[in-house]
Amino acid sequence: MNIASKVRDIIISIVDLFYPWFSRFLSRETFLYLVCGGGNMVLDLVLYFISYNFILHKQIIDLGFVAISPHITAFIMSFSITFPLGFLLAKYITFSQSDLRGLIQLFRYGVTVVMCILMNYVFLKLFVEYFHWYPTVSKAVATIIIAIYSYLSQKHYTFRQVAK
Repeated sequence: MNIASKVRDIIISIVDLFYPWFSRFLSRETFLYLVCGGGNMVLDLVLYFISYNFILHKQIIDLGFVAISPHITAFIMSFSITFPLGFLLAKYITFSQSDLRGLIQLFRYGVTVVMCILMNYVFLKLFVEYFHWYPTVSKAVATIIIAIYSYLSQKHYTFRQVAK
C-alpha cells in the first residue's frame, strides 16, 4: 500500500468516527465533502494569512514588468497549494466512485473553481456595493451559495459517475 492510500484511509477512518452524529442529516458523501472542503478552506485562510502578514509583510511585489498587490500575491500563494489539494481530496476521498479519467476531472475541477472565483467576485460586488450589506455578512452569504454550487457541480459534472 502506497503512502497516498494510507493517508486516504487515515482521513476516511477519522471522518467515519464523526459521521454517525450527522448521518440523520447528511449523506456520507456530503459529509465527506463538507469535511474535506471545509478543511481545505481553513487551510487556505491560514496560508493566506501567513503569506500576507509574515512572508510578504503586506508589501507590493514588484516584478519589474508588473507590480502585484500583497493581497493578490497571498491569494496566488495559498491557491497554488489548496487548488491541487482540493482536487486530490475530492477525487480520492469525496467522489472516489467517479470513473471519469483523471485529466478530464482535473480540467472540470479547474472550470468549477474558476466559476467559484467569478461568482465570489460578482456576489461580493452585488451584496456590498449594490445591496449595501456589511462585507463580512456578504462574504458569508456568498460562501454558502458558492459551496452549494461547488458541491452540486463537482458531484454532477466534475466527478460524475458515467452510467453503464
